[in-house]
Amino acid sequence: MVQHFADNLQLLCSYYKSVADVCRRLNINRAQFNRYLNGTTMPSSSTQRRICEFFGVEPDEMMLSHEQFVKLVQVRPIRQSEESKNLTPEQLQFNRLNQSGQLGLAKYDGYYFEYYYSMACPGKILRTLVHIESQDGKTYYKRTERLNPRNIKKSFHGVYNGFVQLLSDRLFLLDFESQTHVEMTQTILYPSFRNRVERLTGLRLGVSGSGERAPCCVRVVYEYLGKNINKKHAVAQCGLYDPKSDEIDEDICQSIHNDMAEGDWHFRARF
Repeated sequence: MVQHFADNLQLLCSYYKSVADVCRRLNINRAQFNRYLNGTTMPSSSTQRRICEFFGVEPDEMMLSHEQFVKLVQVRPIRQSEESKNLTPEQLQFNRLNQSGQLGLAKYDGYYFEYYYSMACPGKILRTLVHIESQDGKTYYKRTERLNPRNIKKSFHGVYNGFVQLLSDRLFLLDFESQTHVEMTQTILYPSFRNRVERLTGLRLGVSGSGERAPCCVRVVYEYLGKNINKKHAVAQCGLYDPKSDEIDEDICQSIHNDMAEGDWHFRARF
């Protein structure tokens, strides 16, 4: 029941600009409200009534399964802020996606090394740093590339910003190159079915960094580093590596090898 309340409260908050905005309007401490959202604790009866009156729902409706509650919300207008009423069409679509795409993402927060065969430097493995972070009921990520293919004194750093959704047991990551705005990439990963995240595998779609800008798809591995790391040290370890380098685990090299078995009709991720 506590988890039903938490999941349904997350959905209601998605109709507002941010969780902080909801807390301010309800006059509830943000840290305490986060405990309601995480299912750590239930609000008191009086606080439950205040929350339900604010959103225009009944207390017993908040205890419905999330699937039932989503159907209820779809047929009944939810009380929204004036800011929400003025959202653009793409923002409204994104908020609808968040209604189902944010549940269960909290355990993926943290830093990762990302490995895949470079689209710009054939035959080389590129290791990048990815940071996944939840903010106000949404999950974002930043991917940092460090490239120095000609061994010049100063490396080039590419930064990609994007968002994460967990839809029907697959992780979807979509980002854009934040400095030149000339590229978007999509990554689809198998989730971790363990309590502790270690490695995630999937496919990454983007364009080559060469002049031809050819659309490419490669296998990818995310290696979990932790929630708190020495970021400067981690970025220093990013860059291009030879597949035979001792810096890259052999099983990672095998997982990202872009081969196809005889009889395969599609290029598929490895689980």
